[in-house]
Amino acid sequence: MIANLRGIRSIYMFEMARFGRTFWTSLMLPVITTTLYFIVFGSAIGSRMSEVSAVPYGLFIVPGLMMLTMFTESISNASFGIYMPKWTGTIYEMLSAPMSPIELLIAYVGAAATKSVIIGSIIFATAHLFVDVQVAHPLFMVAFMVLMAVTFCLFGFIIGIWAQSFEQLQVIPMLVVYPLTFLGGAFYSLDMLPKAWQTVTLFNPVVYLISGFRWTFFGAGDVGIGVSMGAVTLFLAICLAIVFWMFRTGYRLKN
Repeated sequence: MIANLRGIRSIYMFEMARFGRTFWTSLMLPVITTTLYFIVFGSAIGSRMSEVSAVPYGLFIVPGLMMLTMFTESISNASFGIYMPKWTGTIYEMLSAPMSPIELLIAYVGAAATKSVIIGSIIFATAHLFVDVQVAHPLFMVAFMVLMAVTFCLFGFIIGIWAQSFEQLQVIPMLVVYPLTFLGGAFYSLDMLPKAWQTVTLFNPVVYLISGFRWTFFGAGDVGIGVSMGAVTLFLAICLAIVFWMFRTGYRLKN
């Protein structure tokens, strides 16, 4: 049972205050990045490839661009948020405080997910400056954004606990996450790939993330929405199991 609401609120507000101190940087970065993506991909490539799956190319890349940024921001915010208390040594104070693992998880992951959703919303608003964005299933879009943010903030939380240096904090995002992200269909449809590569790409979990989110916009995706939701939910359950194992055993938390 969640009882220490004051503790949850304190950690949540502390993490959000850190985000607020760099708000304008955090605000401008996705705006500038989105603008550059639309100039490079929407204009340069879009002028040569007008439509993908009967959707104008400039509009087609919006869901992928939102997921691309939210995916990386979720992992980065959550991993950094829990790693800093480990690095400064204040993690021991929190572990000895009257807060359960689920309460710590809600505070840190909740703050990181909130930041990710805010950034995703900024990208969504910026996209309207370039294309006429229509969302077929707005409620599903919001639900998918929250589900994705929570799931990959949990993944980032795991990385933050596992990492023992700032170098290790970056190694998985740089060597694993970013390549999978760019190969996940953010800027192209799987139908554009050769048959063999389509099969290989289906082993990339990011494909299901982007495809499911694209369905909320256009009512169609490379993979069925049920499969996409199932894949993200399964990854969420795996991440939760790993996090609770880490807290139960004290893995890289109590030594």
